[in-house]
Amino acid sequence: MGELKLKAKQIHRLGLKPRSRLSPLLQKCCLRLSANESYQKAEIEIEALTGVKVGHTTQQKLVLEQDFQLPFAKQAVSELSVDGGKVRLTGKPKVGCHWRDYKTVRLQGIYYGAFFDDNQSLIDYVNSQCLVNPLVCLGDGHDGVWNLVKEFGTEQFERWEISDWYHLKENLYKIGGSLKRLKAAESLLWQGQIEQIQALFNNCRGKQIKKFIAYLEKHRSRIINYSYYQAEQLCSIGSGSVESAIKQIGARIKISGAQWNVESVNQILSLRCAYLNGLLAI
Repeated sequence: MGELKLKAKQIHRLGLKPRSRLSPLLQKCCLRLSANESYQKAEIEIEALTGVKVGHTTQQKLVLEQDFQLPFAKQAVSELSVDGGKVRLTGKPKVGCHWRDYKTVRLQGIYYGAFFDDNQSLIDYVNSQCLVNPLVCLGDGHDGVWNLVKEFGTEQFERWEISDWYHLKENLYKIGGSLKRLKAAESLLWQGQIEQIQALFNNCRGKQIKKFIAYLEKHRSRIINYSYYQAEQLCSIGSGSVESAIKQIGARIKISGAQWNVESVNQILSLRCAYLNGLLAI
């Protein structure tokens, strides 16, 4: 049987691209599978589900050709969280692979955005939204997170920078020692009582204690009365939404054996975010 040839008007009406073997629906199916599985597994699944063989190299090429757009929030953004994830990059021969950081932002606990080696695009994405003033910004103690947060909004914009409660508590318990004293410190920390915590550890020695006190001093302005904020439901007190996002993104980029070229990292991050944002619905 000869090939079916379509006229230009038919191609346009069907939404097909010239010289393309894949229909828009099949392309969407390929992208959805590639957003969740390796390209090799996507090839197997597509053939099993549709009877059409689309090779893994074609799957990868299809992903690299896309222009994935991040969503504009349907509501004004009053809260966001930022954190960093890890991606394994292909190394040079005899050197091996290595891990690098990427940044993830979660708007309103709903919308996902991930960026590798491109902090400015993350900043531009946040600033393209309709931002509420003041804007609640949650993060852990990493300097890279707060350096990004400083760029959100305008100079006249007020930001509520809040240290994630769960990271704060985790750092406290790294001190070790007397459980009774740690519980007392946790209670004070829950109320944002930094001076009282410092007084509690005044007569204590040890590297971890000094490290934690320095951590408190560095983030003093970001440590709030968590008890009050939670009771009044003013905003979130933890950056769990962005940590969840990193785990969900990692479910694709950290699959067994995955290594990425520097040039393709942002595209696979964009693909995974497009899927998580519901932009690859069929």
